[in-house]
Amino acid sequence: MFWSKKYSPEKVSEIVGQNKPVEQFLLWYRNWKPGKKAALLVGGPGVGKTCLVEAFAKTKNLELIEMNASDKRTSSQIKESIGQSMKQQSLFKRGKIFLIDEVDGLSGRSDRGGTGEIVKIIKESHFPVVLTANDQWGSKLSGIKSNSKVIKFGKVHLWSMIKRLQVICEKEDVKCHKKILKQLAKMSEGDMRSAINDLESIARGKKVVSLRDLDDLSNRERSEDIFETLKIIFKTKSLMAARRSVSDVDKRPDEIFWWIEQNIANEYEKIEEISNAYEMLSRADIFRGRISRRQYWTLLKYMIDLMSGGVALSKKEMYRKFSRYQYPDKIKYLGRTKVKRAKEMEQLLEISERLHCSTKKIRQEYLPYFRLEELVD
Repeated sequence: MFWSKKYSPEKVSEIVGQNKPVEQFLLWYRNWKPGKKAALLVGGPGVGKTCLVEAFAKTKNLELIEMNASDKRTSSQIKESIGQSMKQQSLFKRGKIFLIDEVDGLSGRSDRGGTGEIVKIIKESHFPVVLTANDQWGSKLSGIKSNSKVIKFGKVHLWSMIKRLQVICEKEDVKCHKKILKQLAKMSEGDMRSAINDLESIARGKKVVSLRDLDDLSNRERSEDIFETLKIIFKTKSLMAARRSVSDVDKRPDEIFWWIEQNIANEYEKIEEISNAYEMLSRADIFRGRISRRQYWTLLKYMIDLMSGGVALSKKEMYRKFSRYQYPDKIKYLGRTKVKRAKEMEQLLEISERLHCSTKKIRQEYLPYFRLEELVD
């Protein structure tokens, strides 16, 4: 289990660095009655929006009914998912609270009434409804915002993050200097989940974390982002989350393609899921080839959807395990042969000028004979 999940708050009092929004949320809940506004929790990733609702439900012994708006985007899907239970009493006669994550993922024509259905749920629900969003300014959220109490979450304070990281180190029996924890907190830029993920990446399986481990993390530049992207793709069941993870990472889509290809079998265990994932990747590769050959860049969105969302949805359930994602063999090979390939291209260009034909034709029809001649010599 990832440390960010393992050490997620069990109580509202354990929410880190969000005293004001927590107070606003508790006040909203105390005053809530059927027909009243929902709570719209707004803030960047990793600041505790979802954790607050989950911890609150545990504290109050409420039945938490969750839905990701990026998964269920149409009116019928949303209604089928939670529409009926919003008026029904819990089987165990407990109270309920509804959580609809990523409502800012509702955008474009594909929604087909999704926003309207959420507004209807807010107005008709017999139980409190909580929504989360990273960005509250999308045009699709205007109707939702007018029916919601907006509660803004800021970035987690540096010292609050350090304190939480220290607690995790103590529980994992890992010795880590405070300077290292401070640097991890700074690098995360207010994202508590990111800081915990970084700590796990340098501390898992160790008894002592050194400054050298931190240097290794810093020297990756943004390569840690690709590991986070792989985690999202392989762990999520959300098409929108998988797609966004690709757009957020500082790597080209064709490079991300090889990272995914290398690690599918590293993450998935069931033959059917592995087969489905590679099928999605092979379809993405078709679009990748067409983009390369014809420069049809409008096809890029289909490639990204297939290699991210297609692979993410190839599994039935999330694998709750830690996987060490490997650097792609393909990229390693290209790195090792860079000089050799550059020299070969120079030769092809020289021959191309003399024979008045393309380098592609020379590579396919003449180059094999040149290599055979080298072997004979």
